[in-house]
Amino acid sequence: MKNHLLIARIFSTVFRPSYYPTVGTIILLSFTYLSIFPWTFKLWILALVYIFTCCLPALGIFIYRRLHGWNASELRKRHKRAVPYIISICCYLCLMHIFAATHMPHFLMAIVGISLLIQCACVIINLWWKVSMHSAGSGGVIGALIAYSAIFGFNPIWWLCAAILVSGCVMTSRMVLRQHTLGQVLGGTLIGIACGIVGTILM
Repeated sequence: MKNHLLIARIFSTVFRPSYYPTVGTIILLSFTYLSIFPWTFKLWILALVYIFTCCLPALGIFIYRRLHGWNASELRKRHKRAVPYIISICCYLCLMHIFAATHMPHFLMAIVGISLLIQCACVIINLWWKVSMHSAGSGGVIGALIAYSAIFGFNPIWWLCAAILVSGCVMTSRMVLRQHTLGQVLGGTLIGIACGIVGTILM
């Protein structure tokens, strides 16, 4: 049982929703036409994405939590998650503005836009029903893969298999840790898939 809990904690930590924009950016800069950019430019883009999607939201949420004297577990309560979500959304909006002002490629903005869309959807839905943000993030990868394969005309089967496997492990880990129910992780995944498809097409 202890091994199961340890593995679940590892999956929940490694596949945090805030990491997906950085991972998606690395994939785009490595396996698409964006790979022709100089290393210095790619590192600058990665640094921007990581700072605005991981560091600044984490810092803002930490300060907010300290101001209220809450420990980390307090933010698991649905009614206390609205402000942390808003902090994160504001950081993502700032990054989108920077990308737009510097005329970044469409697909880089789409990665951030999908993550922003997922967060906004989860914020709204969480007003009535708690859903898993971890599951929504992994579902977003599946949705984006489906949309990108349609746009570029490539066979995504192996990438989809890997994404679905990871998504299943993430959903299982959240239930093993008793953070979410089956309905909450499935709901989060479906939200992520829908946002991934819609975000890629609209962005």
